[in-house]
Amino acid sequence: MKKDDKNIAYIFETSWEVCNKIGGIYTVLSSQAKELQNLATESVIYIGPDFGDNKSFKESKTTLKAWKNEAKKEGLNIRIGKWEIPGSPIAVLVDHKPFFAIKNEYFGEMWQNFGVNSLHAYGDYDESVIFGYAAAKVVESFANFHKKEMEGKNVIASYHEWTTGSGLLYTKAHNPNIKTIFTTHATTTGRSICFNNKPLYDYFEHYNGDQMAGELNVEAKHSIEKMAAHNADCFTTVSDITARECAQILDKAPDVVTPNGFEPDFVPSDKNYDKQREDAKKSLRKVSEALLGYKLPKNTLFIATSGRYEYKNKGIDVYLDALKQLEANPDFKGTAVAFVMVPAWIAGPREDLKEKLETKSKVELNEKNFTHALNNHDGDNVLNSLWSSQLDNSADRKVKVIFVPSYLAGNDGIFNKSYYDLLIGLDMTVFASYYEPWGYTPHESAAFGIPSITTDLAGFGKWVSAEPVGIENGVAVLHRTDSNYQELAGEIQKNILAYSNMSEAERAEVTKKTFAIAKKGEWKEFIKYVKQSFEFALKNK
Repeated sequence: MKKDDKNIAYIFETSWEVCNKIGGIYTVLSSQAKELQNLATESVIYIGPDFGDNKSFKESKTTLKAWKNEAKKEGLNIRIGKWEIPGSPIAVLVDHKPFFAIKNEYFGEMWQNFGVNSLHAYGDYDESVIFGYAAAKVVESFANFHKKEMEGKNVIASYHEWTTGSGLLYTKAHNPNIKTIFTTHATTTGRSICFNNKPLYDYFEHYNGDQMAGELNVEAKHSIEKMAAHNADCFTTVSDITARECAQILDKAPDVVTPNGFEPDFVPSDKNYDKQREDAKKSLRKVSEALLGYKLPKNTLFIATSGRYEYKNKGIDVYLDALKQLEANPDFKGTAVAFVMVPAWIAGPREDLKEKLETKSKVELNEKNFTHALNNHDGDNVLNSLWSSQLDNSADRKVKVIFVPSYLAGNDGIFNKSYYDLLIGLDMTVFASYYEPWGYTPHESAAFGIPSITTDLAGFGKWVSAEPVGIENGVAVLHRTDSNYQELAGEIQKNILAYSNMSEAERAEVTKKTFAIAKKGEWKEFIKYVKQSFEFALKNK
C-alpha cells in the first residue's frame, strides 16, 4: 500500500474518557466506534487510563498478547480487552502513574520542542500530561512492535481535548510518520471565561486567548491546547460555534469541523421501545411518589434536565427559573414533575427514601426535593434555588422539582437504572445551554424520541435550526444571549406549557419529528466529516 493511498490501516483514539464515563466525550467515542471501524482496514484501538475497575471494559488475556508482553518489558503496564459498546472495539488501558518520575523532564521537552509553558500548572494538569505521554508511548510501542506489518501503511493517532495534548506532541516529535489529529471539544479559556461569569458573546471579538488564560490562571492548559492545535496534522472541533471560539482563543481555525453523531444501537428496537418506556415511567413515578408522600395524577408531565453540574453553562439556573414561572402561570392547569439529573458531591442514597421504597411504608419524609444525601447540602446551588422559591413540592404545587444528584449507572441505590433507561420514560427535556460546544443531552433525547428544548448557543441546537423554533418541531431551539436571561426563562415555560396542552395525537406527531431529527444526526450520516479529517491529516506533509 502506498503512503498516498487514503486507506488507513490503524486508527488510535486517545481520551481520558475511554472506558471512563465523565462527560460528553465518552458519548462521542462510544457511539462513534461502530462506524469508525469501517474506516480502518486493520484495527481501531482506543487508549484510556487504567483505574483498575473501569466500567464497560472486559479484559482479554489473548488479544494482542505478543505485543503486550513486549510492552511490559518497555515499562508499560497495560491491560488489553474490549470496550463493551456497539462495535466492541479493542481498548488498551494504561497505568500512567509510573511516568510521574519523568514529569519534569517531559515538561522541559515540551517547552523546548513546542514552547508549551507548564510553569504555572496546578490541579489536574500534571496527571493529564502524564496520561497523554503514557498513551503516546503505547502508540509508539505498538508501532515499533508491528514495524514490518505497518511499513508503508497509513496510521492515524487521534487525541481528544487538552488532557491528551501532551500525547499528540510526543507523537509529533518522536513518531512523525504517524499522522496526528487533535480535537478540542471546548477550549479551556472559553470555558473559564464562562465559569468566571464574564460575558463570552457580547465581547467575543475583543478576547485575546493568551491574555485571558493568564488572567484566569489557566495558562498551562491553554498553552498545551494551543500548541496541540497548531502542531496537529489536522485540527478539528465539533461545531461551527466552537470553530469560531478556536479561531479567536487559540489563534487557529479548525481544519475540519466534525459534528457529533449518535449510534442508534443505544436505543431499544420498536418491539421493546414501548415496554421500556412504560417501565421507565413506572420507576419515575414510584420514586417521585415515595419522595413526595402522595399520589400523582395519571397525566403528570415528567420533565428533566441533565449533564454536568455546570450551573450556568448548562442552563440549570434558567431551567429552575422557568419552572418557577410555570408554577405561577394560571394557564398551566396540569401537574409536572421536573427532575434535575445532574451528578453532584453525594454521600450516597438517602437511607429514609431507600427504606421507604423497599418496604413500601407510608412514612412522611421531611425533605422532598432530593433523592441522595449531599455532602454540601446547605451550599448546593440547586437546593438553594428551590428553597428560595415556592417550589417546596407540597401537594398543592403544580410543579414539583426533584434533584437527582447521582450518576445514573444502574447502581445509584434509588432508581437503580441507567440514565438511558430513565430518559426513555420522560415526556420532554430541557437543556437551556449558555456554553455548549455540541450538546449531547438534547441529541440523546431526540434519539430516544423525547422532545427537548435547547438553545442556539449549543452546537446541536444550531445544527437543528439556524432560526428559533418551537417544541412543535420536536426540538425547540431558543435564542440565547448574554443579556436575555429572563426572556429565555419565559420562552422555556411557554414551550413546556404548549406541549402540556397538546392532545395525544399532536404529541405523537411531535415524537415523529423528534425521531426524524435524530435520524439525520446518526453517525452513519456524520462519519464523513471524520473521514475528511483523516484525509486532511494524510495530505499534511
